[in-house]
Amino acid sequence: MIQDLASDLDPIPLQRARGAGRIAVRADGEVTRLSRLYQDGCAKIRLPTDHSAKTLEAVLINSAGGVTGGDRMSWRIDVDVGAALTLSTQACEKVYRARDGRAEVDVLLNAAAGARIDWLPQETILFDGGALARTLTAELAPDARLLAVEAVILGRTAMAETVRAGELRDRWRIRRDGRLIFADDLHFGGDMAALTALAPTLGGAAAFASLLLAAEDASRFLGPLRAAIGASGGASAFDGKLFCRIVARDGLALRRILMPAIAALRGDEPCPRVWGL
Repeated sequence: MIQDLASDLDPIPLQRARGAGRIAVRADGEVTRLSRLYQDGCAKIRLPTDHSAKTLEAVLINSAGGVTGGDRMSWRIDVDVGAALTLSTQACEKVYRARDGRAEVDVLLNAAAGARIDWLPQETILFDGGALARTLTAELAPDARLLAVEAVILGRTAMAETVRAGELRDRWRIRRDGRLIFADDLHFGGDMAALTALAPTLGGAAAFASLLLAAEDASRFLGPLRAAIGASGGASAFDGKLFCRIVARDGLALRRILMPAIAALRGDEPCPRVWGL
């Protein structure tokens, strides 16, 4: 009787993480200053003091310690006329095994006239059974500048972890003056081990990154970027855009390539200090 009753009960719903962070900045002469800051749930934003940085820096934090199926995170960044903001994360975002559903992360970047946004989160680590759907949307003024980077590690090689199953969806939509100028949809799912072993995907590698520079002078960075990534990826530039993908055997190898690649796209300005190896 007790067993029959238990079988009729719905599973106890799991607690889910919710977070929303908003930051807006403005130019005050040659200095960028905070205009608005909003934090809700597990989304936190900190503004570290770094006198060596050329722009204002913001560090995004997920105080839940990671995401799993059903979690929802959203970030909105507004950079006003002539301002510049660099964004990173306190640590790698971790995508844990999901009992059901996907974790969802939405990012909206708005850059006004003459503004600059460097979106430089640290790597996302996808664990076995994890599922993540992430969107990156940017609305750029005609002369705004955007550098966007997303890096993914499939398990931790040092811990002998293998991602056998899971799902990753990355959707990028970049618009300039209301017109779509760049779109990218990346999807891994199902038997991850078999899929990523194929030569057209990762060829057995466990880490990769996507980099986009949207700027009028983007093409002049193509040579320095190719020199930085060597044979670990490919890059092309056209019509005010530069796009690159990098593949590496593990997270450490990826970071050793990615950091000089980011610096090359920032005119030799290094990654935020939270990226330090």
